[in-house]
Amino acid sequence: LIVSRIVKNIAYKKVKDSKKYYGVKQKINSVSGIIITIYIIFIWFESVGNLTTYIGLLSAGIAIALKEIFTNIAGWVFIESRKPFEVGHRIMIGEQKGDVIDKRLFQFTLIEVSSYEDGEQSTGRIIDIPNGFIFIHPIINYSKGFEYIWNEIKFLFTFESNWKKAKKLLLEITNNDADITTERVTKQIRNASKKYMIHYNNLTPIVYTDIKESGIQLTVRYLCEPKRRRTTSNKVWEDALDMIEANDDIDLAYPTKRV
Repeated sequence: LIVSRIVKNIAYKKVKDSKKYYGVKQKINSVSGIIITIYIIFIWFESVGNLTTYIGLLSAGIAIALKEIFTNIAGWVFIESRKPFEVGHRIMIGEQKGDVIDKRLFQFTLIEVSSYEDGEQSTGRIIDIPNGFIFIHPIINYSKGFEYIWNEIKFLFTFESNWKKAKKLLLEITNNDADITTERVTKQIRNASKKYMIHYNNLTPIVYTDIKESGIQLTVRYLCEPKRRRTTSNKVWEDALDMIEANDDIDLAYPTKRV
């Protein structure tokens, strides 16, 4: 353990790139774990009979007292073999949402992101989650397989507005502001469809029409990268507000009562 710590300190000074250092540190930890395990096996090898008796007496107690530890180890095996997520993926497990920044034997670590309504941006807080949680909570992965998500922005216009014109202009704005090309998305879907049943007929932005109590609702739907959802939403809203200001026959609606 002392040698492992010294080697990691040397690597920290030599490797300037934090991403490369993280990979080097993980390899050092793995090698250290293997060496320690082999060393312990050789120590116990000469007294196999005593070891067997000892394990038999304590197995029941260990199974109960260390249930969570074994569950976390089983979770780590599942994470490493099935790979439900990788470092860098944005996931949601239970009520916790964030970007995966570390994976260990007993837990994995997220850097928390805010709620959908608040733009899903980093809060700066670190969340440590036991590996065993993957067996009791569903995992939502924003990045696995198909690396894009569908984002929707709702606009409510008055009944007197020229909604057909607004719909056309919103579609033009979204096509200009969405920074993803159809070729890129098509390639992603083709790769993802080899492993998952992912098929989309329409990959370009689209605007849906609906009627609400206070006006006509136009919903813009487009593909974006998970970590750029707030950025693209901000751009679409700014351009849409400029469009509304420039057209006298298009107005945003709000709750009203008419007598």
